[in-house]
Amino acid sequence: MIETPKNYQTLALTYEGEIATVTLNRPDKRNAISGEMIEELLTALTAIETSAARVAIITGAGKAFCAGMDLEVLRGLATQSPPQNLEDSKRMARLFRRIWNFPKPLIAAVNGAAIAGGCGIATLCDFTLAAPEAKFGYTEVRIGFMPAIVSIFLIRQVGEKRARDLLLTGRIFDAEEARQLGLVNQIVAAEQLMDSARAYAAGLLEMSPTSLSRTKRLITDNAADKVDEALKRAIAENAAIRGTADFREGLASFLGKRPPKWTGK
Repeated sequence: MIETPKNYQTLALTYEGEIATVTLNRPDKRNAISGEMIEELLTALTAIETSAARVAIITGAGKAFCAGMDLEVLRGLATQSPPQNLEDSKRMARLFRRIWNFPKPLIAAVNGAAIAGGCGIATLCDFTLAAPEAKFGYTEVRIGFMPAIVSIFLIRQVGEKRARDLLLTGRIFDAEEARQLGLVNQIVAAEQLMDSARAYAAGLLEMSPTSLSRTKRLITDNAADKVDEALKRAIAENAAIRGTADFREGLASFLGKRPPKWTGK
């Protein structure tokens, strides 16, 4: 039996037995992230935590998993005040940390492009399955921004040398490279992706829920103090770079679909 307990504007939350599924549901926007989506994801995760579900799957509607920040949100960044930029940074950090230390197993089923913040959501889950055509990338430097918040988690996952490559080049990489980097557990044919995710979930349902939650807590608690301290610096940097000339130029060039003219300021 499938239940839809609440109407969301940017996602769908459904339950089937003890498996919850969150579907990012802005296919016309390639499931791009907005402030509303962040808040609804946080709400959905709380609903799942307090429900009878024991495992959750996150996927995307349409051809993309999540293509990063919504263009309308990007346009608005140029006119925001420093306090507004700081609050935005805190909101994204809250989402990433919530996914990182969520007490129940999270499975990402990456059906298409997972870019910038979408790449963070995809790779911070406990398990990440990807269709062969899925693309990944931490592309912030391309528009004069910086992947400050996700860097805290990425370095822990792949090591500093590999993180430098991904974060400083902003390059797009495919599902096979993501698997080699350890960001993807398994590549699955697109038509089998959700069935494979449910099979993963079914396997986890055979485990003790107490053991799973305590093991996850042990993993994150060991690193929580360092992560939280690093996030404070990342949040500040994420907000501060928005006041630079290079950020304004990068944003204008991206939205105007032209090459940027960097000044280094």
